[in-house]
Amino acid sequence: MTSTWVSVIAMLLAFVNGARNEDDTLPCAKVQTSGSVVVLGSPVTATCVIRDDCPRASGQAVHIEWHLGQRLLPSSPAANDSSRISRVVIPSFNDTRAYLTCCIQATVCQIVGGVEIRAGYPPPVPQNLRCQTNLTSPSTLSCSWEPGQDTQLLTKYTLHTEIWDSYMNHTYELPTGVYRYTIPRTGFVLFSDMEICVKAVNELGEASSLPIILEPLGSAKFDPPEILKVQVEPKRHGCLRLSWSLSQHQAWVPVSHLNLQVRLKSAGSSQWSEQPIQVTRVNTKTTVCRLLHGKEYYAQIRVRYQQSPWSEWSSSQSGVTLEMAPTGRLDSWMKVSGELKQKHLTIHLFWKPSKQFRANGRNVSYVVSLQRPPGEKGQVCSTLGHYCTFQLPKGAKKVFLRSVNAAGKSSPTEVPVHLFKAGTPLSDITALPRDDRSLLVQWTSLVSSGLTGYIVEWRPLLQTDPSLIHFDITNRSQSSLVITGFEPYKPYGISVYPRYKDGIGRPQTVNAYSRQKAPTMVPNLRFKEMWHSYIELTWDEISLDQRNGIVRSYKVFYWDEQEHIKVVNADLEKRKVVLKELNTVSSYKAFMMVSTDGGSLNGSTIDFKTEPIDAVTVVLIVIPSSVGLSLLIIITVLICFSTHKRLKVRFWPMIPDPANSSIKRWTSETIQDTPSLSDVREPNPVYLSHLSFLDIPTKLDKRGDDPWLHSGVEDTSDLGESICGSPLTPGYSGSNSESVPYATVIFSGPYMSQSSQSSQSAGQSHVYLRSESTQPLLESEDGFSPKSYQNMPADAMTREQCFFGPCEDVDPGEKRDSGVLWDDFPLLRALAMNDAQSD
Repeated sequence: MTSTWVSVIAMLLAFVNGARNEDDTLPCAKVQTSGSVVVLGSPVTATCVIRDDCPRASGQAVHIEWHLGQRLLPSSPAANDSSRISRVVIPSFNDTRAYLTCCIQATVCQIVGGVEIRAGYPPPVPQNLRCQTNLTSPSTLSCSWEPGQDTQLLTKYTLHTEIWDSYMNHTYELPTGVYRYTIPRTGFVLFSDMEICVKAVNELGEASSLPIILEPLGSAKFDPPEILKVQVEPKRHGCLRLSWSLSQHQAWVPVSHLNLQVRLKSAGSSQWSEQPIQVTRVNTKTTVCRLLHGKEYYAQIRVRYQQSPWSEWSSSQSGVTLEMAPTGRLDSWMKVSGELKQKHLTIHLFWKPSKQFRANGRNVSYVVSLQRPPGEKGQVCSTLGHYCTFQLPKGAKKVFLRSVNAAGKSSPTEVPVHLFKAGTPLSDITALPRDDRSLLVQWTSLVSSGLTGYIVEWRPLLQTDPSLIHFDITNRSQSSLVITGFEPYKPYGISVYPRYKDGIGRPQTVNAYSRQKAPTMVPNLRFKEMWHSYIELTWDEISLDQRNGIVRSYKVFYWDEQEHIKVVNADLEKRKVVLKELNTVSSYKAFMMVSTDGGSLNGSTIDFKTEPIDAVTVVLIVIPSSVGLSLLIIITVLICFSTHKRLKVRFWPMIPDPANSSIKRWTSETIQDTPSLSDVREPNPVYLSHLSFLDIPTKLDKRGDDPWLHSGVEDTSDLGESICGSPLTPGYSGSNSESVPYATVIFSGPYMSQSSQSSQSAGQSHVYLRSESTQPLLESEDGFSPKSYQNMPADAMTREQCFFGPCEDVDPGEKRDSGVLWDDFPLLRALAMNDAQSD
């Protein structure tokens, strides 16, 4: 391949140079093209003519082929059909440089002629021609431009200048690839206009830039000027005077023809004024006004000539305006601690300048007093800071806050003393980070007629200095606030207080970070309790300065010898975890991971091994369990099969049936011989615990022998104390037994003396009182039962109402069979038995 291209190049050189003498061999062919340099992408036409005396083509038919580099091109014979002339057309020449050759086809294709073709673009018009004068020694004029698109061809640039006043023309040629030129001082005049343009030339054409006309001094960029002094303007508040000059090399320029700008910034600020101050009448002493009183400012200046570029800013110089007394009010926030019963309240007062406040001086102090015109006696605090703590006497309703400087004192700011009051607390407080230095605090607004606004307070939790507490005041319609001045990875406490007309509500507080990351450390796991199948682990709380965020989870990872990994989430407050269902006599490994919203950190790995269950442990577990189960079975059997009445009643209480009840089962021979009692046995007798007897004094009321009338109570159907002490009998004391009597018998004399008075019983009947028990005596009353037990005269009683014994006014022959009455009233039957025994 190399030898082939060497022969091609030699052939081309022969074509270009021609025969040097008659003895030299003439080329076999001649190649003609439409152009050796063409526009990239344009068509190219070429013709190859082989001489008749070419030794390579003698005595044989000639077949011509075309090659563009290594590519074979289709060709066509010439119009005269001669085999020694061939023509080729390239529709689009897309190579920047290539060799076009023709060859004669034999055993191999022999090159007989060729030509090099180059392609590119005409030069574009140079753009953005600009020139700038440098006034340093020596002065120069530097011009630069942009060449535009690459032409792919060798392009030459020349700079042409013409000075109008002197009719001087200059042309400056530039090296290839250089698009900047510096004109020496001899090539321009500072105060004369001149025309400048750039011309570009290559093999496909030429182009010139648009000419610019300028005055060299008008395009000069001056050196930064120098501020000599910044002074207070005498008798003018808020004004400063600046003395300045140009640099040494430009001092000859008259400053009255220059433009001047001044920019300022206050001491302690990092931002310069957004809009520089334009000075209209320029001289070496310039006055700037409309500044704050008694404030230190830093000043810088810059200059230019007409529309020339601005110089760089000068170095800074500072000055202080005249002071005057502070103006405006202060925003304050008071926190009161202590009770009204105490003689003094502890006051924590914070303040900051409002938007209308002006210190008007550098050294400003603050005075808190109890009197509107502050005096030394009423003064409780004086400080240079923005915080004060003092004791306030009981009964004081307000304090007064003033700012003071060397020129005077401000008007007092009245601060009312408000205690914390009860009210609806705030809810849904959130603090979301906006960037590394700010937070967005949001809360739910309260609906209250006395609400005037909210106070948002924030403080660093790692520091206790009260001077680091900041606050802001919002109106009642606001429910969010952006606060700034935070450090990333540091905890802050943010509190929101509702503010009322007559007090301050209780706050709600959240902890927040402007930015979080993984904790600095993970606490070590400790063994608190170990057993055969579980283990309890504990750890200490991470210190606040090492959390770097709000801890969201503690996770303990543990695995056995077979690498079976399990995860347990721990309680954030208890800081302990129990690993359960462990295999006995097995080795385990565990570590803890602590996570915040900014990342997670793994702790160190610990090893532990569970213990086997020994025989003593089995005995301690099995024996108490067996004993307890046996005792439970024994107690159950004793309860179910016990014949002890009291024990049985404790678990299965006996509820008496009034329809089948009796007071006592009598077995005396007298009762058995009584014919009237032979047919009154009950099938299932249930014994009552006792029968209550009442003793009535022998002397009755003169209204009759009826003891019910003696009580002075007409209606006894609602006797609430008939069981445990009747109100009718003051001397009666009810039984404390758990049994409830179903009837009360009232005798005219002592019960124990009834046997001796049996002779009187024939002429007197007993009085019975029905019990007001909560359990009914009978499920249904008979039709002849009285509706209510009421004391009535004996003569007013009908036959149907003589239940409890014979009526005195009734004929004995007309007496009703007592057996029928006893069957209906078993309780009364027992009383009859008692009477019979007494007889």
